[in-house]
Amino acid sequence: MVKTVSAAQANREFSKLMQIAETGEEVVVTSRGKPKVKIVRADDADSEMERRQKAFDELTRRLNSQTAQNLPRATRDDMYD
Repeated sequence: MVKTVSAAQANREFSKLMQIAETGEEVVVTSRGKPKVKIVRADDADSEMERRQKAFDELTRRLNSQTAQNLPRATRDDMYD
């Protein structure tokens, strides 16, 4: 479950929000109605970062193994048009 709070409320109730995040619930902090920050349990954040890094590494590996196809030869002047 995701709990959404405003930045002002997060400032007032930060300790409470930390306790909520420790239980595994995500807390999204908004500013002017737009989500800006997510507070999650630290081990969840670590696993999320690892998952993203693995996905990035896999994408990079795939892109490096493929050659560009059907691209016209470009000149420096073409880059400025």
